[in-house]
Amino acid sequence: MSKYEYIDSQKSEPPNRNSVVKMCTWLAVSTSGFYHWATRPQSATSARREALIARIQHFFEESDGTYGYRRIHADLAAEQTECSPELVRQIMRQIGLVACQPRPFRITTAADAEAAASMPDLVKRDFTAERPGVKFVGDITYIHTWQGFIYLATVIDCYSKKVVGWSVADHMRTELVADALANAAATTLIEPDAIWHSDRGSVGGFNRSSQHRCLRSTVARSSLRLAS
Repeated sequence: MSKYEYIDSQKSEPPNRNSVVKMCTWLAVSTSGFYHWATRPQSATSARREALIARIQHFFEESDGTYGYRRIHADLAAEQTECSPELVRQIMRQIGLVACQPRPFRITTAADAEAAASMPDLVKRDFTAERPGVKFVGDITYIHTWQGFIYLATVIDCYSKKVVGWSVADHMRTELVADALANAAATTLIEPDAIWHSDRGSVGGFNRSSQHRCLRSTVARSSLRLAS
């Protein structure tokens, strides 16, 4: 931005109380030179910049204010508008366009207090074990892929803190956890009366009562005791 352009942009700003003469003096340019510049026909460079500003504003508004300069530059390139990413960044900063990124979607769980009341707390917040195969914990993690969400259920031995069983599926039905426990039973030692601990989350149709009914039948051979 030239000194003349800056003076021209400031003289119409409401907070500005400085005259054109003062601003020209401070910036070491002549007042006559400024007015001569203001009456000249618009240059090709200035016209191109204004057109570029209009396109940048268009793509920014189309994205609901979420696109940064890289994405806007990609849209400009797609319509064959030639400019550099750095120029887009400078213009966005100049005209006050700041991308606002939306919060990522999070899957959360809600405690099923009524169903959890029937399950004893065998762990009592002690997630340690004196030997392997006596106490296990687990949870479900969602993974965002290009084709949608997949869900990972894990079984962790409290002694070694290692994942000893896991299962992946495109759903959160009880089979997901049951398969993870079956995988753990097939790959690691599970002592009689070992404890399996999970949280009190409930997502959609996946609740504690249906979970534990399924798990009881799945891990009966391993003598796992289910705990809240």
